[in-house]
Amino acid sequence: MTYPTLFKIAAAGIVLAMIGGWGMGMWFERGAALFLALAETGLAWCL
Repeated sequence: MTYPTLFKIAAAGIVLAMIGGWGMGMWFERGAALFLALAETGLAWCL
């Protein structure tokens, strides 16, 4: 595995961790009900 590939994988992992952390922060700050309502709205829009 070359260094550029390893760097890309590491960067992607960091970005995913940041998004996951932000999502959990929203969950605790705003409440699960709002988060689930947004998720359901998004899913309904996709369908």
